[in-house]
Amino acid sequence: MIGIKGLTVDLGDFILKGADLRVEKGEYFIILGPTGAGKTVLLEAIAGLHPVRSGEIWMGGKDITKLEPEKRGIGFVYQDYALFPHLSVKDNILFGLKRRKHTKKETAEALEWLVGLLQIKHLLERKPGTLSGGEAQKVSLARALSTNPEVVFLDEPLSALDPEQRERVQRELRDIQRRLGQTFVHVTHDFEEAVALGDRIAVLGEGRIVQVGTPEEVFRQPNSEFVARFAMTRNIYSGEVRDDSSRGTVMDIGGVEVEVITELRGSLHASLRPEDILLSREALVSSARNSLVGTITKVEDRGPTINVTVSTPVDFVCLVTRRSLEELGLVEGDEVHVAFKASAVHIF
Repeated sequence: MIGIKGLTVDLGDFILKGADLRVEKGEYFIILGPTGAGKTVLLEAIAGLHPVRSGEIWMGGKDITKLEPEKRGIGFVYQDYALFPHLSVKDNILFGLKRRKHTKKETAEALEWLVGLLQIKHLLERKPGTLSGGEAQKVSLARALSTNPEVVFLDEPLSALDPEQRERVQRELRDIQRRLGQTFVHVTHDFEEAVALGDRIAVLGEGRIVQVGTPEEVFRQPNSEFVARFAMTRNIYSGEVRDDSSRGTVMDIGGVEVEVITELRGSLHASLRPEDILLSREALVSSARNSLVGTITKVEDRGPTINVTVSTPVDFVCLVTRRSLEELGLVEGDEVHVAFKASAVHIF
């Protein structure tokens, strides 16, 4: 559907460097990265809004690198929705259709279809200034879909919404995309949003695409410390991986040896997700091949979950529910057991 090859965009104070990427037809594709990583620049370059220094942009098997933006078949939903404040919702939605000189019948049919799809009939005569964030987001999406684009770009479309609205609109976006079979490319800095929506994710860092994969691959198998930290892995270590005659493959992290499963050897990195570590008062009898004793040095309240840091002396950040914390009676200074499977340790 979309292919970019060696794409470089030089904006003076920022450079998107040699990006390679492929988005398949009908995918809900996420571009994920921190502020300033180049997510919007990449999106706007594909849309033809920035000059390309080098590389190619393909869509539907055609080279569109030098094609005018309005001929690329892309619908765009911006972070601030970019609705015309002096126009009604109805006129905002139909703006693109009227510029393309569709007949009145075609325009009416398109409006009826969009209103039904997004459930916004009751908003048609209102002005953008009277809409909630969720309502404005729907109107902006309706305008983007009105011209029947090949692909829809969404630039941080949920960032202005409160948490409750964000979850609801996430569900609605995914449902609409699936019903249409439309290709969506969605930019966000929120990892949970990326996992909830994306078929695949491209992670950007400092103007480079650093990893592409399914949410599970990026979440469980980060290919760098940057991706691991951005995916909230928390437990990231450097050490030596070697063979042990009695235990198999082990990694030495700061004097603590843990069993791992990998074909790699030598100086490497490891990541271990907090939710993959079990905490207990007594040593657990389980399939987990790693069991250590340590002292709780920090308890951090995160609302429904708690981060518990255990020093063994290597620090392990563990995630527990509030109920588990209360049932175990865990407080700083307590001695506890930590256990995790060798397969839970990702080596890179």
